[in-house]
Amino acid sequence: MLSFIPNVKLQINEIVYNKDPDSSELGKKIIKESIELIYEIGFEDFTFKKLSLKIKSTEASIYRYFDNKHSLLHYLTIWYWRWMEYKLIFGLANIQNPEERLIKSIQILTEPITEDSNFHHINEIKLNKIIISESAKVYLNKNVKKDNAVGLFLPYKELVERISQIIIEINPQYKYPHMLVSTIIEGAHYQRYFSEYLPKLTDVVKNEDAITTFYKKMAIELIKKD
Repeated sequence: MLSFIPNVKLQINEIVYNKDPDSSELGKKIIKESIELIYEIGFEDFTFKKLSLKIKSTEASIYRYFDNKHSLLHYLTIWYWRWMEYKLIFGLANIQNPEERLIKSIQILTEPITEDSNFHHINEIKLNKIIISESAKVYLNKNVKKDNAVGLFLPYKELVERISQIIIEINPQYKYPHMLVSTIIEGAHYQRYFSEYLPKLTDVVKNEDAITTFYKKMAIELIKKD
């Protein structure tokens, strides 16, 4: 996907790292293998000691990049939302009609993730599963106000704002654009999880991506009813 765009670099808030992991092969290896390890064992059991064994380096080398594993999770979460924004920007580039842009946006946000060849050290499929199962830990904690004040949630908020503006363009009277967009994003994540592990909590429709179809229809109907 988007493999025709060379040297793509996503902007990450510098406060989450001590040294930019994108600046060195070791840094990229830390990110690559941390995704693999968190995907394999979960964030609770993930430690820098285990990561150091996986990358065949020292814990000290990891601490040169990140203060702790929560900073690393913030980095992965910010990277993911910047990547989604990047996909939206290029996905909507040639679409003028706002309703078509909204439909395309919802498709990008809710469809199954595929790997992006522009980022060889990132497995976006596994990162997506980490975001679904682990990313709430970055804001469902007592540091949320402090983290918000320094902009750690800005990429997610900017993504929601970008799509909310499309909704307002379709219906300037619609009162809940941000609520609708964040509900679609979070809801689609949970529905993907349910479809894989708890299918009785969702609807699996043969020959149809029921999740994307559901959120497209829901959004358009809600906006036009208001």
